[in-house]
This record gives sequence, C-alpha cells and structure tokens, in this order.
Amino acid sequence: MFFRKAAEMPTAETALPGRAEQLPTAERHFVFDRPLKGPFTDGLETMVVGMGCFWGAERMFWNLGPDKVWTTAVGYLGGYTPNPTYEEVCTGRTGHNEVVLVVFDPYKTGYEDLLKIFWEGHDPTQGMRQGNDVGTQYRSGVYVTSPDQMAAAEATRDEFQRVLSSNGYGRITTEIIDAGPFYYAEDYHQQYLAKVPHGYCGLGGTGLSCPVGLKTG
Repeated sequence: MFFRKAAEMPTAETALPGRAEQLPTAERHFVFDRPLKGPFTDGLETMVVGMGCFWGAERMFWNLGPDKVWTTAVGYLGGYTPNPTYEEVCTGRTGHNEVVLVVFDPYKTGYEDLLKIFWEGHDPTQGMRQGNDVGTQYRSGVYVTSPDQMAAAEATRDEFQRVLSSNGYGRITTEIIDAGPFYYAEDYHQQYLAKVPHGYCGLGGTGLSCPVGLKTG
C-alpha cells in the first residue's frame, strides 16, 4: 500500500474512461454473512466516508457488530471514471477516493455516532494523504445523501475543529459533498482485514475525542 501517487485531482477531461459494466465483487459480507449490495430493508440508511486506506477504515465500522451495523463494503467514489478498477484508482487518474459504505438502522445507531468514529479514526487535517499513504484516493471525505446528513457532517466537523485547533492541529481538509455513484471494489478488498487479520492498516487517529453525544441503544 506504500505507493507514491498523484496528489492533485484529475479533471473530467483527463480522467481515465472506465467502463460501462460493473466489476464483479463478493455477494455476502465475510463477517456478517449478509448481502453486500441492496436493495436493503426499508428503514435502513447509508453513510459513505473516506479516511485513508479502506481496509482499516471498513474494519472500524464492522467492529461495531451486526446489531449496530447491518453491513459494510468498500468501494470507490468522488471521481469521474465509471466502474474503475483498483489499479486505475491507484494511478490517481480517476479522481475517486477509497471509501467505506456503512448500512445501518438509525434507531439502533445514530448517524452522528458513526461520524464520531469517522473523525476519531483518522487525522482529517492531512489533505491528500493519510499517514504513509499519499495520493488523492486517501483524502478525508464525507459523502452525504440528505440535507440532514450534510448538517450533521458540517456540525461535527466544526466541533472537532475546535478540539483539534486547541491541541495544535491545523485546518480540517475533509471534503463534505453530495454522494455520487458508489462503485463496489473487487472481491478481495471486501472485509480484507477479516480475511487477512495481520494485513496492512496505516490508519491512525489524533487521539482526540470528537464531542458528539452517543445515542446508540
């Protein structure tokens, strides 16, 4: 995972063309044994975030357990190339980020509770990198699907910025934008650290707490 990649986003004109067909991926969650793809049960909601290498990021959320999270998956989002491969994303010429899809029941796990894990699980001030992983695919991002999600993401960002600033950290660089298409990553990436328990994980938080009230039941 220690690749040196472009730290500047491509444009729609310079991005790789991609393909019309979806990439094959796993059908079921390796840990929860639930469907990886929807349509999901009515009442479930989704969160999509990027916080560095998606292997370790996904594990943070499935570690909440099947009572708190319905399923998780890794994929690509935020760029231009349709249905990209991992190798294409690694070139920095797709514009996509490595992201985690979290499917959850809002009556059991609040969106803000998941954002707390997101903010505390990585350093959101690092721009186009996370630790030793450098490139546009490792940027911090929250990709929202509703005005309520946008408001929660911005509010928790502002609260965490106050904590970070008072402890000597710089400006949060997290992009908070409307979610575009989510492209599932290849089979071997899904729940990778459950399949390879001692595999690479370069994520590291700041050690600081994001002041979000826990509402999980």
